[in-house]
Amino acid sequence: MNTDPRETLLISPMGPLQIVVVALTVALNALDGFDVMSISFASPGIAAEWHTTNTALGVVLSMELIGMALGSIVLGALADRIGRRPTLLACLVLMTAGMFLATTAAGPVDLSVWRVLTGFGIGGVLAAVNAVAAEFASTRMRHLAVSLMSIGYPVGAVLGGLVVKQLLVSHGWRAVFYFGAGFTAVLIPLVFILVPESVHWLVKRRPAGALARVNRIMARLGHAAVDALPAPDAAGGGSIADIFAPALLATTIILSVAYFLHVVTFYFILKWVPKIVVNMGFPASKAAGVLVWENVGGALGGALFGLATLRFGVKRLTIVVMVLSTAGVIAFGRSPADLGELSLACAVTGFFANAGIVGMYAIFAQAYPTQVRAFGTGWAIGIGRGGAWLAPVFAGMLFDGGHSVATVATIMALGSLAAAAVVGLLRLGPAAAEMAGTASSPARAASA
Repeated sequence: MNTDPRETLLISPMGPLQIVVVALTVALNALDGFDVMSISFASPGIAAEWHTTNTALGVVLSMELIGMALGSIVLGALADRIGRRPTLLACLVLMTAGMFLATTAAGPVDLSVWRVLTGFGIGGVLAAVNAVAAEFASTRMRHLAVSLMSIGYPVGAVLGGLVVKQLLVSHGWRAVFYFGAGFTAVLIPLVFILVPESVHWLVKRRPAGALARVNRIMARLGHAAVDALPAPDAAGGGSIADIFAPALLATTIILSVAYFLHVVTFYFILKWVPKIVVNMGFPASKAAGVLVWENVGGALGGALFGLATLRFGVKRLTIVVMVLSTAGVIAFGRSPADLGELSLACAVTGFFANAGIVGMYAIFAQAYPTQVRAFGTGWAIGIGRGGAWLAPVFAGMLFDGGHSVATVATIMALGSLAAAAVVGLLRLGPAAAEMAGTASSPARAASA
């Protein structure tokens, strides 16, 4: 009879509560999608009210990325120290406050402060929720669970965009943030009631009362109690410094650089599509509709990517979709001022660009062991998004310098191409055995 609760979760079919938890990770990532996109939806109204230059607007558009960088690293480390559940709850409170306070902004400076606060909470959610999806899934369904979690981002942007499109017809840009604050607040009690602490984290970190907590959670998941926790493995509780140890250092560098390069391209599209479409002569509500199609494509791309991981290696799939993302962004930059063609180009671009993001999340979950999974994910996201705040600013500078949309899109598309090359350097191995506490570092495993 198996006495390791982690192995029980890995080899058993997923029960109803595990499915609910994964579904909630989708909803949590949907918050990320809407909260990040909210400033893009609001940008034409902000520019009109405060008469900002493209460069200044690019700075405002980037502020939550700075907050995300800090939140991913700081709160990702916290999630590995105090647990996934309390970190998620704290992040949701920060996000609700940041979205609401954005409605009180009287200028770019105070709006930027509240966007940093919102981004700080988002960054923590991104780090913790990836670990939750991986650790509540079975071995067979882990990549699919993480992929489904990841497509919450475009789903949130799509559903939020449909609402925002209507709000912008009769309300100002602040209505976008009121809606976001309410949407975020609703998930706080749901997470509190329905999301237990990760059994993988409890066994690895062994806080006071760990055995009793593990057995209560196993009972909720429909499994038998264990008499004792398994013997600690050689890695013990670990330290956040483990991601910089020789066994994981190359992995950490490669993942951070690849994620940074791809999100430079990804955020160019997400942040500048509404303003580009408005500059073509269309109203803000129509611009929001074009961006919705980018996220429809992103949701489809992420879902199909997740299903493809059941048959194909995640690394190779990620490289392919990043190359196709490059082509999609270049094609968007050459699209004529036609809403139908712009929407189609955005949908195709979103399909491949978001599939690349989904691939990176799946790789994060596989590359890092339990004791540093949230921090490893948070570090890569933090470095990536912290550097990628330059993408909207750089694009704004290019536009102010007189460059065409086609030229700017081609330059910004090169990030995904470079990311594909960097991912090609990565070596991956199966993480399932490590999650059960029986394997060594994935950095020593064979190439995926």
